[in-house]
Amino acid sequence: MTMVAKRTAHVAIAGAGLAGRLLAWRLLGAGVAVSQIDSRARDDRDLAAGVAAAMLAPYAELVVSDAELFALGEQSLALWPQWLAELQAQTGQAVDFHQQGSLVVAHAPDHPGLAHYADLIRYRLPADKRDAVKSLDAAAVAALEPAFAGRFDRGLWLPLEGQLDNGQLLNALQLAIAQGMAQTGGQWLERTTVASVDAHSVHTTDGQAIEADTVVDCRGVAADWPGLRGVRGEVLTVHCPQVVLQRPVRLIHPRYMLYIVPRAEGRFVIGATELESQDTGPVTVRSMLELASALYSVHPAFGEAHIVRAATSLRPATDDHQPVWAQRDGVWHLNGLYRHGFLVAPAMVQKAERTLLNALASDAAHAVEMSR
Repeated sequence: MTMVAKRTAHVAIAGAGLAGRLLAWRLLGAGVAVSQIDSRARDDRDLAAGVAAAMLAPYAELVVSDAELFALGEQSLALWPQWLAELQAQTGQAVDFHQQGSLVVAHAPDHPGLAHYADLIRYRLPADKRDAVKSLDAAAVAALEPAFAGRFDRGLWLPLEGQLDNGQLLNALQLAIAQGMAQTGGQWLERTTVASVDAHSVHTTDGQAIEADTVVDCRGVAADWPGLRGVRGEVLTVHCPQVVLQRPVRLIHPRYMLYIVPRAEGRFVIGATELESQDTGPVTVRSMLELASALYSVHPAFGEAHIVRAATSLRPATDDHQPVWAQRDGVWHLNGLYRHGFLVAPAMVQKAERTLLNALASDAAHAVEMSR
């Protein structure tokens, strides 16, 4: 019998956004060598995952999603604290994670919109989960967020929702991947543009060909997937230590829904805009004015806030707004996370991880059998 040396499986991942990094980290932890290829520098934060509020809001997102996305969101909410604890144990870096729910408010003229919003969520929820949508009066709003005392007569509390700090997460994943590659093998090719992918190789515009047992395309809008499009998002980050909030806040508005997500050290991520556009340029004047005006209407102290960042990104969306984990022409695709990236990423990545590890194990067993 011929003895065959055990060979480390190798996966090439095109793209180093949220899905690409999470998948690389999970595979490396399972002993798989990973090559990660991305057009950006690894510490560049102007990617979709870096231009995000990182709200974990399956209930609030039901107004624009469905039961399948809700289930993925609940699964991911259970995974996030486990995975973040593993990341911290590996790297020593903590990622701020809070699950104190989210608050939805509206000014008096928009109370009908708030009522409709609550009714829509309850209608789309399974019957056994409708109690997790709490209608609030002025006193209850003030009890949850003292900064809003006397400002809002009605609100809606979604107590099971959460949030995390996306910048801290990307940093921790960057470190964990580097550690995993040092132990298991592989490489991180940054500032390297992918020209094409096939079942066993990634070809770059500078002439490299990275061979692998399996290729996964996680490039977002740059990937070749039918019907994939970019949806532009625009956010502001402001510094306003005069306002203290404990949880994400959404403001019902006739034209859009503003969200305000608190971060450490008096920072807030502000967003609302979602434009069917492939434009990757800076934040527009209209968006800046609308976001700032709506923010000021929530609390006057925000009028003195300092804008420390204005950023845009393209979120990859499919025709039906469902995330993709599928194989096409021998290449696996993990894509289409759209506006639900942080909400559904762990569930999607776990599905991808299990598929790939099972396939690699099967291939290894077949290779051993053929060598006998």
